[in-house]
Amino acid sequence: MTFCALKAEATAAPKKANATFDKDIIYPAKYGCIYGKYIKEFFLSYTYFVFRHKYLHMKHSFDTYRLYQAGNIIKHSVRVKIRMKDAVDMDVLTTAVNTAIKRYPYFAVKLKVDEEGGYVLEPNEKEVVVLKTSDKHPALCTPEVNQHLLYVDCDGKDIYFNISHTLAGGKGILPWVMTSIYTYVRDRYHITPNAPSIRKPEDPLLPGECEEPSLANIQDEKPIYTFKGTGGYLLLKDYFNGMLNPFTKKEVYWEFRFKQKDVMAYIRENDSSVAALFITLMALMLDSVLPAKAKSIGGLIAHNPQIELGLPNSHCDMLSHIRVEYTREQLQWDMEKLGTYTRAQMMLQSDSTRSNHVFYNVLKYNEAIDAIKGLKNKRAYAKKHNAGGDDDKPRATYFVNYAGRTDWGEVGDYVDAFFPIVDAHLMLEITSMSDDIFMCFQQLIGDTKYIEAFKNVLDKFHIPFKVEGPFPKRLVPHQLPKK
Repeated sequence: MTFCALKAEATAAPKKANATFDKDIIYPAKYGCIYGKYIKEFFLSYTYFVFRHKYLHMKHSFDTYRLYQAGNIIKHSVRVKIRMKDAVDMDVLTTAVNTAIKRYPYFAVKLKVDEEGGYVLEPNEKEVVVLKTSDKHPALCTPEVNQHLLYVDCDGKDIYFNISHTLAGGKGILPWVMTSIYTYVRDRYHITPNAPSIRKPEDPLLPGECEEPSLANIQDEKPIYTFKGTGGYLLLKDYFNGMLNPFTKKEVYWEFRFKQKDVMAYIRENDSSVAALFITLMALMLDSVLPAKAKSIGGLIAHNPQIELGLPNSHCDMLSHIRVEYTREQLQWDMEKLGTYTRAQMMLQSDSTRSNHVFYNVLKYNEAIDAIKGLKNKRAYAKKHNAGGDDDKPRATYFVNYAGRTDWGEVGDYVDAFFPIVDAHLMLEITSMSDDIFMCFQQLIGDTKYIEAFKNVLDKFHIPFKVEGPFPKRLVPHQLPKK
Protein backbone atom coordinates (compact mmCIF):
# COMPACT_ATOMS: atom_id res chain seq x y z
CA MET A 1 0.00 0.00 0.00
CA THR A 2 1.33 3.45 -0.91
CA PHE A 3 0.62 6.96 0.32
CA CYS A 4 -2.32 7.52 -2.02
CA ALA A 5 -3.99 4.29 -0.90
CA LEU A 6 -3.45 5.23 2.73
CA LYS A 7 -4.93 8.66 2.17
CA ALA A 8 -7.96 7.19 0.41
CA GLU A 9 -8.49 4.74 3.27
CA ALA A 10 -8.26 7.50 5.84
CA THR A 11 -10.75 9.67 4.00
CA ALA A 12 -13.18 6.82 3.39
CA ALA A 13 -13.35 5.56 6.99
CA PRO A 14 -12.03 8.16 9.46
CA LYS A 15 -14.20 6.90 12.34
CA LYS A 16 -12.83 3.37 12.32
CA ALA A 17 -9.35 4.17 13.53
CA ASN A 18 -7.49 6.28 16.03
CA ALA A 19 -4.52 8.35 14.92
CA THR A 20 -1.19 7.29 16.39
CA PHE A 21 2.28 8.44 15.46
CA ASP A 22 5.72 6.93 16.00
CA LYS A 23 8.32 9.63 15.43
CA ASP A 24 7.95 10.57 11.74
CA ILE A 25 6.08 7.42 10.63
CA ILE A 26 2.35 7.00 10.09
CA TYR A 27 1.20 3.39 9.83
CA PRO A 28 -1.74 2.15 7.74
CA ALA A 29 -5.03 1.26 9.39
CA LYS A 30 -4.70 -2.48 8.79
CA TYR A 31 -1.58 -2.41 11.01
CA GLY A 32 -3.35 -0.68 13.87
CA CYS A 33 -3.61 3.02 13.31
CA ILE A 34 -4.33 5.81 10.84
CA TYR A 35 -3.95 9.55 10.44
CA GLY A 36 -6.70 12.14 10.47
CA LYS A 37 -8.10 13.55 7.28
CA TYR A 38 -7.24 17.15 8.18
CA ILE A 39 -3.43 16.77 8.06
CA LYS A 40 -1.87 19.15 5.57
CA GLU A 41 -0.87 17.96 2.11
CA PHE A 42 2.82 18.49 2.75
CA PHE A 43 2.82 16.17 5.74
CA LEU A 44 0.82 13.59 3.83
CA SER A 45 3.27 13.69 0.96
CA TYR A 46 6.21 13.40 3.33
CA THR A 47 4.78 10.35 5.09
CA TYR A 48 4.23 8.65 1.73
CA PHE A 49 7.94 8.77 0.98
CA VAL A 50 8.92 7.77 4.52
CA PHE A 51 6.45 4.88 4.57
CA ARG A 52 7.57 3.53 1.21
CA HIS A 53 11.23 3.70 2.20
CA LYS A 54 10.96 2.09 5.63
CA TYR A 55 8.13 -0.40 5.21
CA LEU A 56 7.73 -1.31 1.56
CA HIS A 57 11.45 -1.43 0.75
CA MET A 58 10.67 0.70 -2.30
CA LYS A 59 13.31 3.34 -1.75
CA HIS A 60 13.50 3.90 -5.47
CA SER A 61 10.10 4.64 -6.91
CA PHE A 62 8.94 2.96 -10.11
CA ASP A 63 8.73 6.55 -11.36
CA THR A 64 12.53 7.00 -11.39
CA TYR A 65 14.00 4.20 -13.51
CA ARG A 66 13.48 5.80 -16.92
CA LEU A 67 15.82 8.59 -15.78
CA TYR A 68 18.86 6.31 -15.91
CA GLN A 69 18.52 6.38 -19.71
CA ALA A 70 17.63 10.07 -20.07
CA GLY A 71 20.07 12.35 -21.90
CA ASN A 72 20.27 15.18 -24.40
CA ILE A 73 19.56 12.98 -27.43
CA ILE A 74 16.67 10.98 -25.97
CA LYS A 75 15.07 13.47 -23.63
CA HIS A 76 12.42 11.24 -22.03
CA SER A 77 10.05 14.17 -21.62
CA VAL A 78 6.52 14.80 -22.87
CA ARG A 79 5.07 18.08 -24.11
CA VAL A 80 1.27 18.33 -24.34
CA LYS A 81 -0.07 21.17 -26.46
CA ILE A 82 -3.52 22.53 -25.63
CA ARG A 83 -4.96 24.99 -28.14
CA MET A 84 -7.58 27.18 -26.43
CA LYS A 85 -10.28 29.06 -28.32
CA ASP A 86 -9.30 32.37 -26.69
CA ALA A 87 -5.95 33.99 -25.92
CA VAL A 88 -4.45 32.65 -22.70
CA ASP A 89 -4.34 34.78 -19.55
CA MET A 90 -0.92 33.90 -18.11
CA ASP A 91 -1.68 35.12 -14.58
CA VAL A 92 -4.86 33.06 -14.34
CA LEU A 93 -3.04 30.07 -15.81
CA THR A 94 -0.27 30.33 -13.20
CA THR A 95 -2.78 30.27 -10.36
CA ALA A 96 -4.76 27.43 -11.95
CA VAL A 97 -1.69 25.23 -12.52
CA ASN A 98 -0.58 25.67 -8.91
CA THR A 99 -4.06 24.90 -7.63
CA ALA A 100 -4.35 21.76 -9.77
CA ILE A 101 -0.94 20.32 -8.79
CA LYS A 102 -2.15 19.86 -5.20
CA ARG A 103 -4.44 17.12 -6.52
CA TYR A 104 -1.36 15.22 -7.82
CA PRO A 105 1.22 14.92 -4.99
CA TYR A 106 3.18 12.30 -6.93
CA PHE A 107 3.99 14.96 -9.58
CA ALA A 108 4.96 17.70 -7.08
CA VAL A 109 8.44 16.26 -6.55
CA LYS A 110 12.14 16.98 -6.96
CA LEU A 111 14.98 14.63 -7.75
CA LYS A 112 17.95 13.71 -5.60
CA VAL A 113 20.66 11.05 -5.57
CA ASP A 114 20.91 8.85 -2.47
CA GLU A 115 24.02 7.41 -0.82
CA GLU A 116 23.92 4.38 -3.15
CA GLY A 117 23.82 6.49 -6.29
CA GLY A 118 20.12 5.93 -6.95
CA TYR A 119 17.57 8.52 -8.04
CA VAL A 120 14.96 9.29 -5.40
CA LEU A 121 11.92 11.57 -5.46
CA GLU A 122 11.14 13.96 -2.63
CA PRO A 123 8.16 16.28 -2.12
CA ASN A 124 8.56 19.72 -3.69
CA GLU A 125 6.40 22.46 -2.22
CA LYS A 126 7.74 25.18 -4.51
CA GLU A 127 5.56 26.87 -7.11
CA VAL A 128 5.12 25.26 -10.52
CA VAL A 129 6.60 27.70 -13.00
CA VAL A 130 4.63 29.10 -15.95
CA LEU A 131 6.74 30.74 -18.65
CA LYS A 132 6.29 32.52 -21.95
CA THR A 133 6.95 30.12 -24.84
CA SER A 134 10.33 30.69 -26.48
CA ASP A 135 12.84 28.92 -28.72
CA LYS A 136 14.89 27.89 -25.71
CA HIS A 137 13.39 26.62 -22.48
CA PRO A 138 15.05 25.62 -19.20
CA ALA A 139 15.63 21.95 -18.47
CA LEU A 140 13.60 19.99 -15.98
CA CYS A 141 15.02 19.78 -12.43
CA THR A 142 16.77 23.15 -12.71
CA PRO A 143 16.50 26.17 -10.35
CA GLU A 144 14.70 28.04 -13.16
CA VAL A 145 11.76 25.66 -12.76
CA ASN A 146 12.11 25.29 -8.98
CA GLN A 147 13.65 21.81 -9.34
CA HIS A 148 10.31 20.44 -10.53
CA LEU A 149 10.10 17.64 -13.10
CA LEU A 150 7.40 19.63 -14.84
CA TYR A 151 6.47 23.18 -15.83
CA VAL A 152 4.14 25.01 -18.22
CA ASP A 153 4.66 27.57 -20.99
CA CYS A 154 2.16 29.48 -23.08
CA ASP A 155 1.87 31.82 -26.03
CA GLY A 156 -1.23 33.28 -27.69
CA LYS A 157 -3.92 30.59 -27.55
CA ASP A 158 -1.50 27.75 -26.85
CA ILE A 159 -0.61 26.14 -23.51
CA TYR A 160 2.21 23.58 -23.30
CA PHE A 161 2.56 21.16 -20.38
CA ASN A 162 6.13 19.88 -20.07
CA ILE A 163 6.70 16.87 -17.84
CA SER A 164 9.26 14.14 -17.32
CA HIS A 165 8.18 10.91 -18.98
CA THR A 166 9.52 9.05 -15.95
CA LEU A 167 6.64 10.35 -13.80
CA ALA A 168 3.89 8.95 -16.02
CA GLY A 169 2.73 8.09 -19.52
CA GLY A 170 -0.21 9.60 -21.34
CA LYS A 171 -2.78 7.87 -19.13
CA GLY A 172 -1.25 9.42 -16.03
CA ILE A 173 -0.33 12.81 -17.49
CA LEU A 174 -3.62 13.69 -19.19
CA PRO A 175 -5.72 13.81 -15.97
CA TRP A 176 -3.30 16.40 -14.53
CA VAL A 177 -3.51 18.42 -17.76
CA MET A 178 -7.31 18.25 -17.78
CA THR A 179 -7.57 19.27 -14.10
CA SER A 180 -5.32 22.26 -14.84
CA ILE A 181 -7.40 23.31 -17.84
CA TYR A 182 -10.66 22.82 -15.89
CA THR A 183 -9.31 25.08 -13.13
CA TYR A 184 -8.14 27.65 -15.67
CA VAL A 185 -11.54 27.76 -17.41
CA ARG A 186 -13.34 27.99 -14.06
CA ASP A 187 -11.20 30.90 -12.87
CA ARG A 188 -10.83 32.66 -16.22
CA TYR A 189 -14.54 32.74 -17.06
CA HIS A 190 -15.98 32.64 -13.51
CA ILE A 191 -18.07 29.57 -14.18
CA THR A 192 -18.31 26.02 -12.87
CA PRO A 193 -18.20 23.89 -16.04
CA ASN A 194 -20.04 20.58 -15.98
CA ALA A 195 -17.26 18.06 -16.53
CA PRO A 196 -17.92 14.92 -14.47
CA SER A 197 -15.06 12.95 -16.04
CA ILE A 198 -12.41 15.52 -15.10
CA ARG A 199 -10.80 15.21 -11.65
CA LYS A 200 -11.29 18.44 -9.73
CA PRO A 201 -8.56 20.02 -7.57
CA GLU A 202 -10.50 19.15 -4.41
CA ASP A 203 -11.29 15.55 -5.42
CA PRO A 204 -9.73 12.73 -3.38
CA LEU A 205 -7.19 10.44 -4.96
CA LEU A 206 -8.64 7.37 -6.65
CA PRO A 207 -8.08 3.96 -5.04
CA GLY A 208 -4.68 2.77 -6.22
CA GLU A 209 -3.81 6.02 -8.00
CA CYS A 210 -0.31 5.96 -6.50
CA GLU A 211 0.02 2.18 -6.55
CA GLU A 212 3.14 0.87 -8.29
CA PRO A 213 3.68 -2.52 -9.92
CA SER A 214 5.51 -4.97 -7.67
CA LEU A 215 7.08 -8.43 -8.00
CA ALA A 216 4.80 -9.42 -5.14
CA ASN A 217 1.75 -9.36 -7.42
CA ILE A 218 3.19 -10.05 -10.88
CA GLN A 219 4.16 -13.53 -12.03
CA ASP A 220 6.46 -14.45 -14.90
CA GLU A 221 3.87 -16.22 -17.01
CA LYS A 222 4.69 -17.78 -20.34
CA PRO A 223 2.85 -15.66 -22.93
CA ILE A 224 0.22 -17.47 -24.94
CA TYR A 225 1.60 -15.71 -28.01
CA THR A 226 5.04 -14.31 -28.81
CA PHE A 227 5.77 -12.11 -31.81
CA LYS A 228 8.36 -13.77 -34.06
CA GLY A 229 9.09 -11.07 -36.65
CA THR A 230 12.13 -8.85 -37.11
CA GLY A 231 10.45 -5.55 -36.23
CA GLY A 232 10.60 -4.30 -39.80
CA TYR A 233 12.98 -2.14 -41.81
CA LEU A 234 14.95 0.32 -39.69
CA LEU A 235 15.39 3.86 -40.96
CA LEU A 236 19.00 4.05 -39.81
CA LYS A 237 19.93 6.97 -42.07
CA ASP A 238 17.00 8.99 -40.72
CA TYR A 239 18.04 8.29 -37.14
CA PHE A 240 21.63 9.28 -37.81
CA ASN A 241 20.49 12.52 -39.45
CA GLY A 242 17.86 13.20 -36.80
CA MET A 243 19.89 12.40 -33.69
CA LEU A 244 23.59 12.85 -34.48
CA ASN A 245 23.91 15.17 -37.47
CA PRO A 246 23.53 18.81 -36.36
CA PHE A 247 23.08 19.95 -39.97
CA THR A 248 20.02 17.76 -40.64
CA LYS A 249 18.51 17.31 -37.18
CA LYS A 250 15.12 19.01 -37.07
CA GLU A 251 12.52 17.75 -34.59
CA VAL A 252 9.16 18.74 -36.02
CA TYR A 253 5.51 17.74 -36.03
CA TRP A 254 2.34 18.32 -38.02
CA GLU A 255 -1.17 18.64 -36.59
CA PHE A 256 -3.91 16.63 -38.31
CA ARG A 257 -7.61 16.97 -37.60
CA PHE A 258 -10.28 14.48 -38.62
CA LYS A 259 -13.99 14.34 -37.99
CA GLN A 260 -15.10 11.36 -35.92
CA LYS A 261 -17.92 10.57 -38.35
CA ASP A 262 -15.55 10.34 -41.34
CA VAL A 263 -13.06 8.04 -39.60
CA MET A 264 -15.70 5.85 -37.95
CA ALA A 265 -17.58 5.38 -41.22
CA TYR A 266 -14.41 4.04 -42.86
CA ILE A 267 -13.67 1.82 -39.85
CA ARG A 268 -17.12 0.22 -39.93
CA GLU A 269 -16.73 -0.62 -43.60
CA ASN A 270 -13.28 -2.24 -43.20
CA ASP A 271 -13.30 -4.33 -40.00
CA SER A 272 -10.91 -1.96 -38.28
CA SER A 273 -10.51 0.33 -35.25
CA VAL A 274 -9.03 3.81 -34.81
CA ALA A 275 -5.64 2.45 -33.78
CA ALA A 276 -5.65 -0.35 -36.38
CA LEU A 277 -6.63 2.05 -39.17
CA PHE A 278 -3.76 4.46 -38.56
CA ILE A 279 -1.27 1.61 -38.06
CA THR A 280 -2.29 0.30 -41.49
CA LEU A 281 -2.25 3.73 -43.15
CA MET A 282 1.28 4.38 -41.92
CA ALA A 283 2.48 1.04 -43.31
CA LEU A 284 0.87 1.82 -46.67
CA MET A 285 2.50 5.25 -46.68
CA LEU A 286 5.93 3.73 -46.07
CA ASP A 287 5.29 1.09 -48.74
CA SER A 288 5.02 3.93 -51.24
CA VAL A 289 8.37 5.55 -50.33
CA LEU A 290 10.75 2.85 -49.07
CA PRO A 291 13.16 1.00 -51.41
CA ALA A 292 12.58 -2.61 -52.47
CA LYS A 293 15.30 -3.81 -50.08
CA ALA A 294 12.91 -3.06 -47.22
CA LYS A 295 11.36 -6.54 -47.15
CA SER A 296 8.98 -5.77 -44.31
CA ILE A 297 7.56 -2.70 -42.56
CA GLY A 298 6.90 -2.88 -38.84
CA GLY A 299 4.72 -0.76 -36.58
CA LEU A 300 5.06 -0.50 -32.81
CA ILE A 301 1.91 0.31 -30.86
CA ALA A 302 1.89 1.37 -27.23
CA HIS A 303 -0.30 -0.83 -25.04
CA ASN A 304 -1.26 0.12 -21.49
CA PRO A 305 -1.69 -3.10 -19.45
CA GLN A 306 -2.85 -1.52 -16.19
CA ILE A 307 -6.13 -3.42 -16.10
CA GLU A 308 -4.43 -6.76 -16.80
CA LEU A 309 -1.92 -6.02 -14.03
CA GLY A 310 -4.66 -5.16 -11.53
CA LEU A 311 -3.69 -1.46 -11.34
CA PRO A 312 -6.44 0.31 -13.33
CA ASN A 313 -6.05 3.70 -11.60
CA SER A 314 -2.27 3.83 -11.27
CA HIS A 315 -0.56 6.95 -12.60
CA CYS A 316 2.66 5.02 -13.38
CA ASP A 317 4.05 4.78 -16.89
CA MET A 318 3.30 1.13 -17.59
CA LEU A 319 3.56 0.32 -21.27
CA SER A 320 4.28 -2.79 -23.27
CA HIS A 321 4.64 -2.88 -27.03
CA ILE A 322 2.45 -4.50 -29.64
CA ARG A 323 4.08 -5.21 -32.98
CA VAL A 324 2.44 -5.47 -36.36
CA GLU A 325 4.76 -6.36 -39.22
CA TYR A 326 3.73 -6.40 -42.86
CA THR A 327 5.57 -7.89 -45.81
CA ARG A 328 5.42 -5.85 -49.00
CA GLU A 329 3.14 -8.55 -50.43
CA GLN A 330 0.70 -8.26 -47.52
CA LEU A 331 0.45 -4.53 -48.10
CA GLN A 332 -1.21 -5.33 -51.44
CA TRP A 333 -4.22 -6.82 -49.59
CA ASP A 334 -7.48 -4.90 -49.48
CA MET A 335 -8.17 -2.68 -46.46
CA GLU A 336 -10.66 -5.05 -44.87
CA LYS A 337 -8.16 -7.93 -44.83
CA LEU A 338 -5.42 -5.62 -43.54
CA GLY A 339 -7.74 -4.37 -40.81
CA THR A 340 -8.58 -7.91 -39.69
CA TYR A 341 -4.90 -8.93 -39.66
CA THR A 342 -3.87 -5.82 -37.71
CA ARG A 343 -6.57 -6.17 -35.08
CA ALA A 344 -5.76 -9.86 -34.61
CA GLN A 345 -2.12 -9.02 -33.87
CA MET A 346 -3.18 -6.35 -31.40
CA MET A 347 -5.51 -8.71 -29.53
CA LEU A 348 -2.98 -11.54 -29.34
CA GLN A 349 -0.27 -9.30 -27.91
CA SER A 350 -2.47 -7.50 -25.38
CA ASP A 351 -3.20 -10.72 -23.48
CA SER A 352 -2.58 -10.61 -19.72
CA THR A 353 0.03 -13.39 -19.90
CA ARG A 354 2.25 -11.21 -22.07
CA SER A 355 1.67 -8.13 -19.89
CA ASN A 356 2.75 -10.10 -16.82
CA HIS A 357 5.79 -11.48 -18.63
CA VAL A 358 6.93 -8.05 -19.82
CA PHE A 359 6.45 -6.35 -16.47
CA TYR A 360 8.11 -9.15 -14.60
CA ASN A 361 11.15 -8.37 -16.77
CA VAL A 362 10.74 -4.64 -16.14
CA LEU A 363 10.71 -5.13 -12.38
CA LYS A 364 13.69 -7.49 -12.50
CA TYR A 365 15.53 -4.81 -14.51
CA ASN A 366 14.65 -2.24 -11.82
CA GLU A 367 15.85 -4.67 -9.17
CA ALA A 368 19.15 -5.11 -11.01
CA ILE A 369 19.70 -1.33 -11.11
CA ASP A 370 18.99 -1.14 -7.37
CA ALA A 371 21.69 -3.74 -6.71
CA ILE A 372 24.35 -1.71 -8.54
CA LYS A 373 26.36 0.80 -6.51
CA GLY A 374 27.08 4.23 -7.92
CA LEU A 375 25.09 6.44 -10.29
CA LYS A 376 27.59 6.13 -13.13
CA ASN A 377 27.40 2.33 -12.98
CA LYS A 378 23.60 2.34 -12.83
CA ARG A 379 23.38 4.55 -15.92
CA ALA A 380 25.90 2.34 -17.75
CA TYR A 381 23.75 -0.73 -17.05
CA ALA A 382 20.58 1.04 -18.19
CA LYS A 383 22.27 2.06 -21.45
CA LYS A 384 23.03 -1.57 -22.32
CA HIS A 385 19.82 -3.30 -21.23
CA ASN A 386 16.17 -3.08 -22.25
CA ALA A 387 13.71 -2.82 -19.39
CA GLY A 388 11.04 -5.09 -20.88
CA GLY A 389 13.38 -7.89 -21.97
CA ASP A 390 14.49 -8.94 -25.44
CA ASP A 391 10.94 -9.50 -26.75
CA ASP A 392 9.84 -5.96 -25.88
CA LYS A 393 12.62 -3.94 -27.49
CA PRO A 394 11.33 -0.74 -29.14
CA ARG A 395 12.54 -1.70 -32.64
CA ALA A 396 10.24 -0.74 -35.50
CA THR A 397 9.92 1.27 -38.70
CA TYR A 398 7.28 3.58 -37.18
CA PHE A 399 5.24 4.11 -34.00
CA VAL A 400 1.58 4.70 -33.14
CA ASN A 401 -0.10 5.60 -29.86
CA TYR A 402 -3.86 6.03 -29.53
CA ALA A 403 -4.92 7.46 -26.17
CA GLY A 404 -8.63 6.88 -26.74
CA ARG A 405 -11.52 9.28 -26.57
CA THR A 406 -11.48 11.83 -23.74
CA ASP A 407 -14.51 13.45 -22.16
CA TRP A 408 -13.87 17.11 -21.37
CA GLY A 409 -17.52 17.96 -20.68
CA GLU A 410 -18.24 21.69 -20.89
CA VAL A 411 -14.52 22.46 -20.60
CA GLY A 412 -14.33 21.24 -24.20
CA ASP A 413 -16.31 24.32 -25.24
CA TYR A 414 -13.17 26.36 -24.50
CA VAL A 415 -10.59 23.92 -25.92
CA ASP A 416 -9.95 23.80 -29.65
CA ALA A 417 -7.52 20.84 -29.82
CA PHE A 418 -4.74 18.99 -28.00
CA PHE A 419 -1.63 17.17 -29.18
CA PRO A 420 0.91 15.09 -27.18
CA ILE A 421 4.51 15.54 -28.38
CA VAL A 422 7.21 12.96 -27.57
CA ASP A 423 10.66 11.62 -28.51
CA ALA A 424 10.23 9.59 -31.72
CA HIS A 425 10.62 9.46 -35.48
CA LEU A 426 7.60 8.67 -37.66
CA MET A 427 5.42 8.67 -34.57
CA LEU A 428 1.67 9.20 -34.51
CA GLU A 429 0.12 10.41 -31.26
CA ILE A 430 -3.65 10.19 -31.68
CA THR A 431 -6.25 11.65 -29.34
CA SER A 432 -9.93 12.53 -29.65
CA MET A 433 -12.39 14.90 -28.08
CA SER A 434 -16.05 15.48 -28.84
CA ASP A 435 -16.51 15.22 -32.63
CA ASP A 436 -12.83 15.44 -33.52
CA ILE A 437 -9.82 13.15 -33.79
CA PHE A 438 -6.42 14.83 -33.47
CA MET A 439 -3.18 13.34 -34.73
CA CYS A 440 0.36 14.55 -34.13
CA PHE A 441 2.67 13.34 -36.93
CA GLN A 442 6.23 13.56 -35.58
CA GLN A 443 9.69 13.36 -37.15
CA LEU A 444 13.32 13.86 -36.17
CA ILE A 445 14.15 15.38 -39.57
CA GLY A 446 12.52 18.04 -41.72
CA ASP A 447 12.20 15.90 -44.88
CA THR A 448 8.62 16.23 -46.16
CA LYS A 449 8.50 13.04 -48.25
CA TYR A 450 6.78 11.09 -45.46
CA ILE A 451 4.14 13.68 -44.68
CA GLU A 452 3.32 14.19 -48.36
CA ALA A 453 3.05 10.42 -48.89
CA PHE A 454 0.77 10.14 -45.86
CA LYS A 455 -1.54 12.84 -47.21
CA ASN A 456 -1.65 10.97 -50.52
CA VAL A 457 -2.73 7.77 -48.73
CA LEU A 458 -5.53 9.64 -46.93
CA ASP A 459 -6.68 11.08 -50.23
CA LYS A 460 -6.57 7.64 -51.88
CA PHE A 461 -9.00 6.25 -49.30
CA HIS A 462 -11.17 9.38 -49.29
CA ILE A 463 -10.59 10.22 -45.61
CA PRO A 464 -11.08 14.01 -45.20
CA PHE A 465 -8.52 15.85 -43.06
CA LYS A 466 -7.00 19.22 -42.22
CA VAL A 467 -3.29 19.63 -41.51
CA GLU A 468 -1.04 22.41 -40.19
CA GLY A 469 2.71 22.53 -39.71
CA PRO A 470 5.50 21.80 -39.43
CA PHE A 471 6.04 23.10 -35.90
CA PRO A 472 9.16 22.68 -33.73
CA LYS A 473 8.78 20.07 -30.98
CA ARG A 474 10.77 21.96 -28.32
CA LEU A 475 10.98 18.94 -26.02
CA VAL A 476 12.92 19.81 -22.88
CA PRO A 477 15.74 17.68 -21.43
CA HIS A 478 16.48 16.91 -17.78
CA GLN A 479 19.35 18.40 -15.87
CA LEU A 480 19.95 15.39 -13.66
CA PRO A 481 21.79 15.61 -10.35
CA LYS A 482 25.19 13.92 -10.50
CA LYS A 483 25.57 13.18 -6.81
